[in-house]
Amino acid sequence: MKNALLGEYVTVDKEIARGAPVFKGTRVSVSSLFDYLVDSTLEEFLEEFPSVSRLQAEAVLEYKEKTQA
Repeated sequence: MKNALLGEYVTVDKEIARGAPVFKGTRVSVSSLFDYLVDSTLEEFLEEFPSVSRLQAEAVLEYKEKTQA
């Protein structure tokens, strides 16, 4: 992940989630968003993980979309 996205919305800390990228200020891994969206909607993810803001989730999804283009 690019540093701007990493610093603003996502963090990596070896003490949290074994160093997997998590949404900043939470213990929710970024990969959980991608896993969740296989069978559910963004709305359902946000309801299930209220510590993740819509802005954080949308920024990660936008980044993923841009990097896969």
